[in-house]
Amino acid sequence: MPNCYLSYNNILSSLGFDTTSVFEHLKTGKSGIQPVQDPTRFYKSVFAAVIPTDTLNSEFETLEAKHQYTRLEKMLIVSLSKTIKASGVTINNRIGLIISTTKGNIDILNSQSQFPNERVYLGTLGHVVKDFFSFENDAIVISNACVSGVLAVAVAKRYIQEGLYDAVFVVAGDLVSDFVISGFNSFQALSHGPCRPYDKDRIGINLGEVAASVLVTTKKEELSEDAVEVLGEGSCNDANHISGPSRTGEGLYRSITSALKEANMHSNDIDYISAHGTATAFNDEMEAIAFNRLRLHETPLHSLKGYFGHTLGASGLLETLVGMQSLRQNTLIASAGFETLGVSKPLNIITKTTAKELRTFLKTASGFGGCNTAALFRKVS
Repeated sequence: MPNCYLSYNNILSSLGFDTTSVFEHLKTGKSGIQPVQDPTRFYKSVFAAVIPTDTLNSEFETLEAKHQYTRLEKMLIVSLSKTIKASGVTINNRIGLIISTTKGNIDILNSQSQFPNERVYLGTLGHVVKDFFSFENDAIVISNACVSGVLAVAVAKRYIQEGLYDAVFVVAGDLVSDFVISGFNSFQALSHGPCRPYDKDRIGINLGEVAASVLVTTKKEELSEDAVEVLGEGSCNDANHISGPSRTGEGLYRSITSALKEANMHSNDIDYISAHGTATAFNDEMEAIAFNRLRLHETPLHSLKGYFGHTLGASGLLETLVGMQSLRQNTLIASAGFETLGVSKPLNIITKTTAKELRTFLKTASGFGGCNTAALFRKVS
């Protein structure tokens, strides 16, 4: 099987519209989460990380689009256009497109939307993005709760290794919308302040919106300076509950075990963990149990939700791209909002952004329906 790499990439977020500037903000501890009160978009005020509309529209206007596009479509297109341009890859019938999202254009079901309801279908979203860039292959849309972003990378890798594509562009995105706010509010899972993953005083999540994109390739000539190799990945559904994770961390445990086996690595070969870390009681506890079962309790670990909020189907890819920068710059980013451990098992939470020689990292994600995914990455020498 050929080696697969993550290469040219882009993050479009409340902290900036390119990966480099976003990472610089993370190093200074800047968070994109703030109180948001916008009656034109949301039925209630929330703590969230929201992309500035004016900036998004200004960036999109430079692309000289010929049709009308939704907010999410603009986010995906702007991010992916930057990645395609930077990569220099020519779109042909050997290039694939994968889109990761949980809710897609759910916001257009609002009665004030100018778009027809049919635009909400994920397949339609795939066609819109495909047609904008003139991809010759249909878009594959992955919507598997909050593991979608990491799973999209894994699926791209598998497609390439099976010979279906030479390279795949992956783009992920989700919105903060009334639908998402009301859903998490019904679970009483929204935090009334900045979220605090793994902290004893955590009370829930913040929401966030992001678009992120990356080139997955086997070609060394298509690698960026921050490229990483995908060493192994694994996915497992714990079949525990529609929204609650396994109390034993079984699904996450098996996902990481599969990734380690494919990578031919041991847990002590991992330099740090970019965990899911939603700041909800059950998720953080489940992860702590799974990591301890794998003897990863001493491995440096962080959650990035305190900077971006929970960006749903984009979170896994977003946090993977941050991990690529961490390896390149040999920098461990602090886990924002953490002060005192609030889970039953020990974890080595990163409390201060520090310089450290890094070569590998583990990215994990877990989501509704019991889905779990893990992937291992290594810096390209």
